[in-house]
Amino acid sequence: MEIVENSLEVPIDEFLDRPLFCFLGTVSTAGDPRVSPLWYLWEAGAAWIIADTEQTYLDRVERHPAVALAVVDFSPRTGRVQHVGLRGRGSVEPFDPGRARRLLARYLGADRSAWDDRFEGLDPDRWRLLRIDPGTVVARDQSFVPSLGVDDAA
Repeated sequence: MEIVENSLEVPIDEFLDRPLFCFLGTVSTAGDPRVSPLWYLWEAGAAWIIADTEQTYLDRVERHPAVALAVVDFSPRTGRVQHVGLRGRGSVEPFDPGRARRLLARYLGADRSAWDDRFEGLDPDRWRLLRIDPGTVVARDQSFVPSLGVDDAA
């Protein structure tokens, strides 16, 4: 993984460990760009996404494995704007229940009994993991002095 630029004050791995949304950029069969907001897990030098076989982004990645992934931490109240962009190759991998549980726990908490029912017992015949192996990374801190008050930024 080549780091093209890094102006973050925290290590990239630490930034990617935050439970933020990622935005997956893919190419449609017609050659048009598509973006999907998703949850992810940063593990073993790759981004992992739980992927529903009924969604079209899996087919797009299989046809055109060149992908981009953007992760943004933004707060208008504090002025925080931090971004990590990954450009690389995507691959569709078999469902791994352990990795899926680790991913979901980032967003839903450690207590699985409190999770929304739709995240329990994911069928490995329907679900896959999408693996994003980054070739290049751009990490930027573009934070600013906030001008909004606490009430304005709600």
